[in-house]
Amino acid sequence: MTTQQTSAYGVLTDEAFERARRRTGVPQRLRPPHITEVHVDATRHFAYGYGDDNPLYCERDYGRTTRWGGLIAPPNFLYCMGENAAPDPTPEQKQLLKGDPFAGLGSYQAAMEFEYYRPLRAGDLCRMIRAQVGVQDKRSSFGGRSAHVTNDFLFANGAGEIVAVQRGTWINAERHTSRQRSSAKPPVDFSPYSDSQLAEIDAAYDRETRRGAVTRYFEDVEIGEEIQPRVKGPLVVTDIVVWHVGWGMQLTPPGAYGISRRIRRKAPGLYPPNSRNIPDTVQRLHWEPERAAELGLPMSYDYGAMRETWLTHALTDWMGDDGWLFRLRCEHRRFNYVGDTTWVRGRVVDKVQVDGRNEVHLELSCQNQRGETTTPGTAVVLLPTREAPVTLPAPPADTLDELLEVEIARLA
Repeated sequence: MTTQQTSAYGVLTDEAFERARRRTGVPQRLRPPHITEVHVDATRHFAYGYGDDNPLYCERDYGRTTRWGGLIAPPNFLYCMGENAAPDPTPEQKQLLKGDPFAGLGSYQAAMEFEYYRPLRAGDLCRMIRAQVGVQDKRSSFGGRSAHVTNDFLFANGAGEIVAVQRGTWINAERHTSRQRSSAKPPVDFSPYSDSQLAEIDAAYDRETRRGAVTRYFEDVEIGEEIQPRVKGPLVVTDIVVWHVGWGMQLTPPGAYGISRRIRRKAPGLYPPNSRNIPDTVQRLHWEPERAAELGLPMSYDYGAMRETWLTHALTDWMGDDGWLFRLRCEHRRFNYVGDTTWVRGRVVDKVQVDGRNEVHLELSCQNQRGETTTPGTAVVLLPTREAPVTLPAPPADTLDELLEVEIARLA
């Protein structure tokens, strides 16, 4: 009997919660990364995928004249990287990781936070440990009873130096419940854009500037000032295709035809049949409206990671080459559908000096053309003073194994 045929498939049970909680702290299996070494072509493709042509990430020689001394990767480039740094699992751990306790449920990214300690530079390798660090039983207005699963992604460079921590929370809910609640909501307006609306969007693109080599000093920032807005959209399927060029596939392992067949033999649930009974990736709901409708959604939608990079883009353009994005946290509260336009905005809410760091605290938001905030967020940017450059923050541990212990203790 296959997993899909069992009575528990697609149903949220107490047993599923118990199975999931036993996985806490156990390093998970990793798929091969999309990128194994930082290179100008890879960073450029990734940056172009979210609309960023910053020469710090996209040109081989530009960075030589900056404080970094060469090309560095965009902060969210970590999504492309991360070879396995965990030891081989024990037989007990293999058993714990076998199968998905929440198989068959709808899974939706809810929140993501990042802490960055040092850049990835041209030529760097990257290693990663991924482990679940928390499971919560909650009820939501969207999906009824749901499982909130938090995973940590811990990154180090090839020399073993800690690069970043990424903490993500996903909501797992029964698909039929999501469909029922979605059907009770008022329909989403997908009216065509007028010429004047499109002209307004184009004008916003034309106004965008980048701070770049003009240093933004901590002393000059004022509480209440707004960063220059960024517009992203109207979102089309082509944008998602270009995003995947730089990002990779992520959920479905890379490869086509015979390669994907070999993956499908191992994990058939990743390839549900389409309307012609042809197995196709579960990710197609991001570009196939018919698949989205089957899951109770009115239209295909973006990835949460896209909005995270849009927020990062607005921040890195604002802070300039000499600044450092230390922390970013955001919550994905609404879907961003194909055809939607997102306005990214930010405002300085505080500036403090802590442990030698000159921190600028910001509130951020992604808002669609209907006036709905799809993704609120917060960030901490480190800026230089006229007396001293930015000092990079120290990570809370020296090794990935130690960092995992710190994270588990923090969330216990």
